[in-house]
Amino acid sequence: MEGFLEALGWAGIIILTLIGLVSGWLASVVAGGRNRPKYLIIGVLAALATPFVLAALGLGVLAAGGLLAILFAGIFGAVVVLVLAKMIFD
Repeated sequence: MEGFLEALGWAGIIILTLIGLVSGWLASVVAGGRNRPKYLIIGVLAALATPFVLAALGLGVLAAGGLLAILFAGIFGAVVVLVLAKMIFD
């Protein structure tokens, strides 16, 4: 886990936050502008949590893949969770 945190760094956390915000904004646009704050919060949390969850499950390949692999995992997690949120909210 330490290698994962070293690979992520502060720049990665900021970029994952931005990915979550953009994903949440896009999800709220698709939903017609409703529940925008919920989508933004869910997008950020999902983008930040997904790489950590995958690392906790033993996918150390994320740390070896560098920041780019971690960012793709964040994008994937945000999209999946936001699709589920859209199904729940709408």
